[in-house]
Amino acid sequence: MKKVLVLYYSQSGQMKRMVDSVTAPLKESSEVKVDFRKIKPVKKYPYPWPFYPFFDAFPEAIYMNGCEVEVLKDVEDEYDLIILGYTIWFLSPSIPVTGFMQSAQAKRLFKDKPVVTLIACRDMWVMAQEKMKKLLSDVGATLIDNVVLTDQGGSIYAFITTPRWLLTGKKDPFWGFPAAGVSDEDLKNSRRFGERLFEGLQKDEEQKKVPMLKNMGAVTVNGKLVATEKIATRSFMVWGKLIQAAGVPGSFARKIVITVYAVFLATLVLTIVPLNILVRRLIYPFRKNAIEKSVKYYEKPSGR
Repeated sequence: MKKVLVLYYSQSGQMKRMVDSVTAPLKESSEVKVDFRKIKPVKKYPYPWPFYPFFDAFPEAIYMNGCEVEVLKDVEDEYDLIILGYTIWFLSPSIPVTGFMQSAQAKRLFKDKPVVTLIACRDMWVMAQEKMKKLLSDVGATLIDNVVLTDQGGSIYAFITTPRWLLTGKKDPFWGFPAAGVSDEDLKNSRRFGERLFEGLQKDEEQKKVPMLKNMGAVTVNGKLVATEKIATRSFMVWGKLIQAAGVPGSFARKIVITVYAVFLATLVLTIVPLNILVRRLIYPFRKNAIEKSVKYYEKPSGR
């Protein structure tokens, strides 16, 4: 019998729905033992997220300062495959997931194991996955596949719909904006990845530590956004350092800097971001080969 460990952290519940859909074929089989464990931070993060606590998490997220997490209980010593579901916070893996991956327990569980990552987020996830690759490498794991489901509204709409969802808990359509988050159809259809993983496990393909989800549309990178992510990451690191220098999380001085940053970010979203998208569309024909090369790299290991 194959043994699969499924780890995830879900704040709004969307990541849990993706995990459930992908792993359904594994759970339904008597030939696979599936252990589900939710990553739990010792100090819980709220949902919906109040304004200042939301931005207060920003510096620690971008600088990969993981929080303390509860030790997973009743896990096996050895698994054939590990599936890790995580969301993106400020172009980085969420703080609880980072905290777990930096723990002694993760080093024991992940060592020499094949891993499939699952991501449900808006369409800017590439830099976070690069950080996740490093976290997996640090614990001796091998990333064999990655599945990404992105928001149904697209880049521009998500700048409004995603913060509204996180800060208020409302994800319904409004004022001509589409619903926030991944569509129900995409979540339902993600079951096909679990069916393929089950097939691969039956054939011991996980032992080869090579992709099992190639040519299934598991990952699609928007090449025009990669440069934007890199620029945003550099900006986040500068502001993150300034916020950290202002004081400890929750301090009044830190809230002042967060307020300034929020105004700066809103101005950026309304002015520079649309202009940047337009410019990148204009220069795309001249950088097509370089962009397509980077897309192929970031879509690994699963590819389209």
